[in-house]
Amino acid sequence: MRYDVAVIGSGPSGASLAAFHAAKLGLKTIIIEKETLPRYKTCGGGFVFRGRKNLPFDISEVVEREFVDIDIAFAGKNLSFKTKRDKPIITMIMRDSFDHLIVKKAQEFGVELLQTEALKELKCGEIATLKTSTKEIQAKFVVARDGALSPTAKLSNWQETRMMCPALEYELEVSDEDFERLSHSARFDIDVVPLGYGWCFPKKNHLSVGVGNFMKTKKNPKLRENYHQYVDFIGIKNIISSSAHGFIIPISPRKDGFVKQNVFLIGDLAGFADPVTAEGISNAIYSGKIVAKAIAESNLDLRQAEKNYHDKLDEKLLLELKTGVKLAKLFYENKTLRNLMLKQFGQHLADAMTDVFMGERTYPHDYKKSIQKRLKKIVF
Repeated sequence: MRYDVAVIGSGPSGASLAAFHAAKLGLKTIIIEKETLPRYKTCGGGFVFRGRKNLPFDISEVVEREFVDIDIAFAGKNLSFKTKRDKPIITMIMRDSFDHLIVKKAQEFGVELLQTEALKELKCGEIATLKTSTKEIQAKFVVARDGALSPTAKLSNWQETRMMCPALEYELEVSDEDFERLSHSARFDIDVVPLGYGWCFPKKNHLSVGVGNFMKTKKNPKLRENYHQYVDFIGIKNIISSSAHGFIIPISPRKDGFVKQNVFLIGDLAGFADPVTAEGISNAIYSGKIVAKAIAESNLDLRQAEKNYHDKLDEKLLLELKTGVKLAKLFYENKTLRNLMLKQFGQHLADAMTDVFMGERTYPHDYKKSIQKRLKKIVF
């Protein structure tokens, strides 16, 4: 079979806006998924509003909880802040049901779904040939979103240039007392992990609790130890059952481009997770949306589609990520300066970060001037 677009993987960027919009724009599209849907996907499941408002359909049927307020605390520094909005800052989802819903929405526009078929071979050319476990498929464009350690990227000879950071997440069933106490707000606890944070995300009837290290370190991260310390820190007394999942989050864009021949990279595979928060769903959705538009607007010309995609990335996303990488380094590695700023302007900065979550602003490109200005206020 021959298609205009073959999407590898059914994560939110691949299955939702790449496949969904490609089909909506008239392109014959197939999703190739190695698992059977719905399938568990390791993820904290915190979906910020800037990503949710980019979805062209309602997701209420898969929403576990919504929070119009969040708690941000800095361990051991007596610095904590709460922010609140009229709309949900963060929506709790489980990725199995969330991803499956988006695939079904894409199928409504004619997207075909090929399940339990792993990509084994990829030959690029004017038309790409994809060999899965049992089938051979041809496609003009291949959009890859098959995990941070993508087989598609390896088959296409990408080198690893992203900064890869480890995280560990547990799905916890806890006592009614602990769940009631922790279920009223999403919380982020900065510094409970060296160069990272811990999170506690209440779902419908359990907690997603995790820790992540989001900067390079010479020492091997001790995430399992950090996790147990975090559980004690937030006061969980009785764990009835738990399921552990380790994963890697790429938090800097690839340095060797996002297109090779027929293959276009999106989402975490391209390194588009937010460098400060490591949140990846919203930028995955955004990049999936623009890659579909780039292809549709190219009149199915490979070189034009590549140019379109890079132009669209340059308009907004890559500039934001470049600034985010620098801010993350300042945020996690220069705690003395960061905490000095937080003591004076913490609530304002927490509100600004929430504005980023809401999609109302982005990271300031002139952040150095802003910091210098505020430091002068502190000193003088």
